[in-house]
Amino acid sequence: MTWPKRYGGGEQSGMARFVVIEELLAAGAPVAAHWIAERQTGPSLLRFGSDEQRAKFLPPIVRGECFFAIGMSEPDSGSDLASVRTVARATEGGWIISGSKIWTSHATRAHFMIALCRSSERQSDRHSGLSQFIIDLSSPDVHVRPINLMSGHAHFAEVNLDSVYVGEEMLLGDEGSGWQQVNAELAYERSGPERFLSTYPLLCALGDVLEENCDSFADARFGSLVANLWTLHSMSESVAEQLSAGFAPQFEAAMVKDLGTQFENDVVDVASALSPRQLLEGSSDVFTRLLAQSVLAAPAFTLRGGTTEILRGIIAKGLNQ
Repeated sequence: MTWPKRYGGGEQSGMARFVVIEELLAAGAPVAAHWIAERQTGPSLLRFGSDEQRAKFLPPIVRGECFFAIGMSEPDSGSDLASVRTVARATEGGWIISGSKIWTSHATRAHFMIALCRSSERQSDRHSGLSQFIIDLSSPDVHVRPINLMSGHAHFAEVNLDSVYVGEEMLLGDEGSGWQQVNAELAYERSGPERFLSTYPLLCALGDVLEENCDSFADARFGSLVANLWTLHSMSESVAEQLSAGFAPQFEAAMVKDLGTQFENDVVDVASALSPRQLLEGSSDVFTRLLAQSVLAAPAFTLRGGTTEILRGIIAKGLNQ
């Protein structure tokens, strides 16, 4: 919606996009596979990409024909992005990339992945020497292994890069600027309404249940959830305004993600306490089905977009400045 018209975008405001995305999520619309390309890959390409990269990738993303995955987290590293061990070695005409990425959302469906790699020897400043590369996931040297959740769904995946050749035209932005680029990208990833609306359908279903049988205690618990939801909406909206103005509010975005994760889990806990049910994911009862789905999905809430511990470290540093 916000991208330039020459790439197929609508040149709408960031707030217009915010409203539409919030409504899609509240309705439970199936947006996940295309989500990353629209949310953060496009803005990264517009800000750091070359003219050739924008022309190659943005129009098919707009048409819904090209999906992207995020190659940041690694095995045994989690959200500590600066501990990257995936290596990019310069070679004639490009780079040879070796390493692994994990918790890579929808990598089994995506066509490309933007990977954070160490492109030069590690110095005393571990944030230096990092670069981002666009990797074709259909390459024979890329191996994608789905990670099944308790629900049986494979939202996450592990991506192994076995000496993958990447042409020099697939370097995103400047060599060595990967850390700064990733931090700008994470402001988009962590601040949107998707960080607190995962369990919104369950919250609505709980409201319907309590409407038929509610007491003052249940009324207070439900009211507290709604108040927190409105607070998170206001915080997320504020970050969207800053992003539209060209800023990268990474600390504020981290706060939305941290508090949003707490809220999503609180919805599950309160729903389970106020209206306990036998968890049947295939139940014909809407509340029972949504509760079962949310309980199974909840462990992933704190993984995606950064773990709680890492986020609180970022927030603490921001408050100390």
